[in-house]
Amino acid sequence: MDARETLKRKICEAIDHRRGQIERIGDHIMAHPETGFKEFETSRLAADTMEEFGISPVTGLGITGVKGILRGAKPGPTVALIGELDSLVVPDHPMADPETGAAHACGHNAQMAGLLGAMMGMVDAGAAERLAGNVVFFAVPAEEYIEVEYRMGLVREGKLEFLGGKPELVRLGHFDDVDMAAMIHTHSDANMKKAATAESCNGCMVKMIRFVGRAAHAGGAPHRGINALNAAQIALMAIHAQRETFRDNDSIRVHPIITRGGDIVNVVPAEVTMETYVRGKTNEAMLDANEKVDRAIRAGAMAVGARVEIETLPGYMPLRTDPALSEVFESNSSALFGDDEVCEVSHRSGSTDMGDLSHIMPAIHPYMSGADGVGHSADWHISDKEMGYIAPAKSLALLAVDLLYGEGEEATGVLRDFEPAMTKEEYLTFQRALFKTEVFDGAGGGKDGNTN
Repeated sequence: MDARETLKRKICEAIDHRRGQIERIGDHIMAHPETGFKEFETSRLAADTMEEFGISPVTGLGITGVKGILRGAKPGPTVALIGELDSLVVPDHPMADPETGAAHACGHNAQMAGLLGAMMGMVDAGAAERLAGNVVFFAVPAEEYIEVEYRMGLVREGKLEFLGGKPELVRLGHFDDVDMAAMIHTHSDANMKKAATAESCNGCMVKMIRFVGRAAHAGGAPHRGINALNAAQIALMAIHAQRETFRDNDSIRVHPIITRGGDIVNVVPAEVTMETYVRGKTNEAMLDANEKVDRAIRAGAMAVGARVEIETLPGYMPLRTDPALSEVFESNSSALFGDDEVCEVSHRSGSTDMGDLSHIMPAIHPYMSGADGVGHSADWHISDKEMGYIAPAKSLALLAVDLLYGEGEEATGVLRDFEPAMTKEEYLTFQRALFKTEVFDGAGGGKDGNTN
């Protein structure tokens, strides 16, 4: 066994030795869920654990992000290993916070256990002495694009510009010293193997819609009102009527919800609000679908003579999986689980802000089993702690070792072959251009649009 494989074996043994601590971290985060940009307890746990292992963390990045660096013995590239701090809101989940409804129904608690477990194994095994370059252990906030009104409040207060964790950290420069990035997401898909890589994932744009009508007595004088709920319903039907125009290979997903549908039953609804994502496989496909959705929304307002305010926000870029990083991940997964437990899938229609990183640096967002239930639902849970917590810790650490071992030749080759889709400046310009507020008067006044 050569020196690299000996080091990798020592790391796996060290992670096994820390198994109890790693599992306690994952279980603690599961029991104390916090939504995006509110993950203060989880970020403290991450920082305290880094300090325990001699890694000096920088905290408060993008409000709650935590970043620690393990410096190699020689100069070389920097690899970021990432875990996400935030939870969803699933009030009926058995482990939901009774006050906030927050719940880890997607596996970010497992990501954090895996990230911190990788750090423990690398530190305990003295991996830094054999590496050229640095390993960044990065606990990042707010991957789930939820509680948009709360986040817009943070924007108005000057605490944020972008509403997702990684885009905000890119803007602030906290990825400027990172050359490539990797994370592992837990899956519960019986059709996938223990380890899987996806060629790509959808990006998304986010829309906040407010229909404004006129209140009136719903029984005595409905003809004097303008029913904003009817406008919203027509808009929903008009969006559905667009679906046959979405090309299959663009993987468009539009899934609006009504967040306010009126106040009391005997008053014609004068204000109705909606939210939706517009997802797609490419930026071009998303922009095209977004214009169709806007037309449908205006049609609802025009049909009843209501006014509508359409606020469009940048979401996440489509994921561009780096093939060279994927190959290293798959190689280690085969060594850990066997060749028959590793698979590749073509495209996934969800969205992740790892897509934003993948436009400016090599990045991967592979999957590992360890959960049961439907993602983002009340029955989702970690069912196999070995696969949910321990295996990702090993896989992340082994990936970093392979990339940076010796003179860091593997990482240097990844960088040499990578062609960014955008520079950081081009990325920020593109995302900022998506901020748009339009007011459309369906009674005949036309529209007033502005870009912020």
